[in-house]
Amino acid sequence: MQTSAGVTLVHGEDELFARARPLFAAAAEVSCAAEDAHTWAASRQRMAMQQAIRPGSVRKLYRPGAVLDTVQRAHLHELKRLGADIRITPDELNETIILDRRVAVLAGERVSGVRNYAIVARPEVIQSVTSLFDAAWRTAMGIEVFEARFAEVRALAPRILEMLTTGCKDESAARSLGMGLRTYRRRVAELMAALGAHSRFQAGVRARELGLV
Repeated sequence: MQTSAGVTLVHGEDELFARARPLFAAAAEVSCAAEDAHTWAASRQRMAMQQAIRPGSVRKLYRPGAVLDTVQRAHLHELKRLGADIRITPDELNETIILDRRVAVLAGERVSGVRNYAIVARPEVIQSVTSLFDAAWRTAMGIEVFEARFAEVRALAPRILEMLTTGCKDESAARSLGMGLRTYRRRVAELMAALGAHSRFQAGVRARELGLV
């Protein structure tokens, strides 16, 4: 652990939550941005164990892949049932947790499988991080809206991903799925957007990471 000028650097989630546990326990408002529901594993456990999530007190922002994965999707809906506000954004995220708009936990890079984190209490940094989160939150979709919009894509995802990973040509893939070529290509584009992928190859990699194929 290293500390300097309102910033504490910690190594791994165990050290993070040993250090930040009092902050989480006392927080009345929590905002969380993550690629998926696995990013803040220890945080997730603590949120689920809260005595009650007051409506409006917990905001959680995820990328679309979290909804495409069955296990993560069930977890998000459980959090929503407990009172958390869940939104989905296709945009890139700065993975962070903001506590009472006074402290932020910023996720860093993984080193040998262990992630580093920065616990920041500098007002000017908190203001910038909170502004970025609020901007992303305003343009994100509620989880029900996102699921309704991507319901058909989600149902087709495993079969489309299978076609992509086997290198099947679009014409053959479209015939196999019983749809027109333009429709197939549109579904592929929608799936890539849901996965936050910029190429078909990246979509396949992201799908494997999520256990979709």
